[in-house]
Amino acid sequence: MTANRSGSSDAEPLRADAERNRARILAAARQAFAEQGLDVATTDIARAAGVGIATLYRRFPATDDLVAAAFTAKMDAYAGAAEAALDVEDPWVAFCDYVRAICEMQSLDAGFADILALAPRPAFDDQRSRAFRAFTRLVRRAKDVGALRHDFVHQDLVMLLMANAGLVRSTNGNPQASRRLAEYMLQSFRSPGAGPLPPPPSARGMFRALQDGAT
Repeated sequence: MTANRSGSSDAEPLRADAERNRARILAAARQAFAEQGLDVATTDIARAAGVGIATLYRRFPATDDLVAAAFTAKMDAYAGAAEAALDVEDPWVAFCDYVRAICEMQSLDAGFADILALAPRPAFDDQRSRAFRAFTRLVRRAKDVGALRHDFVHQDLVMLLMANAGLVRSTNGNPQASRRLAEYMLQSFRSPGAGPLPPPPSARGMFRALQDGAT
């Protein structure tokens, strides 16, 4: 009987300890990523969480595991923002609301800015697919009413997010700078536009650029 009671009481604190450590690591990771971007050292995250690096790796064996856990909720919000914009009646307002919202999310979190500007991570495939489908509808609606220039392509948003990510890093997340960039670009996206644009980069070329930027 004593052995059974002892075994039961010993197991519970271990589970609670593990969950507390996981929560502390995630809290430290989210803060570090938000302030420094995705290239923050895991040793710094472990130190901020008050755990050893071995404990961090037991909970998150690879950096991608930690990134996935730290940003799942934010990537859900990213996809949700595109879907919510579809409920806005005016197609141009809906398109602008979405672009502004995503740029704002980037400006408040350097790690999230990196997530959207670097090579896609398999852990976020579902959220990216949801956002892409909703954004495709936003683009089509805005073009159908003649508000969005006819030569706008999805790569233009990718370029904006890449540029905004660089701005977030170089200004330490100054939201005003990000808002100004977004407004400049939204004015250039508005139909009919000031003039013809050079051909856009191919979707494949943009994907390669994302991959190169992540290395």
